[in-house]
Amino acid sequence: MTLERTLILVKPDGVKRALTGEILRRIEAKGYQLVGVKLIVPTEELLSQHYEEHVGKPFYAPLVEFMSSGPVLAIAAQGERVVEGFRSLAGATDPTVAAPGTIRGDLGRDWGAKVIQNLVHGSDSAESAARELGLWFPDLH
Repeated sequence: MTLERTLILVKPDGVKRALTGEILRRIEAKGYQLVGVKLIVPTEELLSQHYEEHVGKPFYAPLVEFMSSGPVLAIAAQGERVVEGFRSLAGATDPTVAAPGTIRGDLGRDWGAKVIQNLVHGSDSAESAARELGLWFPDLH
């Protein structure tokens, strides 16, 4: 097996609720290595590149508004099958139905907001991870 990298974002709801430490703890407890971490308020330009496949969709503007509403903890994590492993650790997109033991299942709440506020983002494939890491961590090699 070879090491792979993924992008993990603790979204504004997770930062606001002071869950970054718990989320980082779970990532490290799973055995993944943090190779980059930074707290930033993403610009509309960065988000338009990150969510380029959603530009023009009805949920795009509320998503960008939410993601730029406060700080985001951007994490570059590395490990064996880390893309698949983190998505399993994160749980289902909808926190109401996410399994207990997952980040979203244990910590997420359904706010009834315009956009699902589900604490974290994880790249969905090795290809997406490479593209997203290039956006959020351009100096990471």
